[in-house]
Amino acid sequence: MTELNQHIASAFDRDLEGIQARIMKMGGLVEEAIISAAIALEKRDEELAQKVREGDKAIDAMDESLNEEAARVIALRAPIASDLRVVLSVMRMSANLERIGDLSKNMAKRTSVLSQMQQIGGTAASLRRMAREVELMLKDALDAYIQRDEALALDVIERDRDVDQMYNTLFREFLTFMLEDPRNITACMHLHFIAKNIERMGDHVTSISEQVVFLVTGQMPTEARVKHDRTSTDFRLSSEFTQSDKD
Repeated sequence: MTELNQHIASAFDRDLEGIQARIMKMGGLVEEAIISAAIALEKRDEELAQKVREGDKAIDAMDESLNEEAARVIALRAPIASDLRVVLSVMRMSANLERIGDLSKNMAKRTSVLSQMQQIGGTAASLRRMAREVELMLKDALDAYIQRDEALALDVIERDRDVDQMYNTLFREFLTFMLEDPRNITACMHLHFIAKNIERMGDHVTSISEQVVFLVTGQMPTEARVKHDRTSTDFRLSSEFTQSDKD
């Protein structure tokens, strides 16, 4: 290899290391957002909820920056094979992390509303435990990425079933609370959307883990992922509540 080629290869390695370091930093911010949003809900901490909402701007900025840098690397270095998979995986992981950040922000937005309402049993603590499970899944997915650990990534994918089951259990609890006392309906609707947001976070973490498998093997996982959320056809929610998560 000529000196020029060595220089080019070395520069490319630095580019890859740079974008991978940034995706890990972004992942850390998202992990913090998940837990902070759940704690804010349980403790009715509106100040912490506001910090989560404001912190989402940094996550969005990192997503935009990562995509720009990844596009620059592709245009400048024209990577092939495993190197190209690294860049593409980072771009896809960044998109999933950005979406998890949005879902955490949505949780925080509802905290301000719920803090003015009567607490519904122990549902806030259950939601925090559910969020904690998703946060641990994300941590392991990011570790799997750094270590190129296919087995760990597949384990994370499998654990999404537990999150789905936790969501299904909470859904039934919300229905029970609403049937017992109609005054619980508004709060339970908000809590249900928070539970659904956390369940969707699990889906995005699963997608990140699938990217790890793709990075290691060059193929996406072959076994179709079966969702265990059985509630979507049983419950129709008003457009008023749905729209608030899009604002």
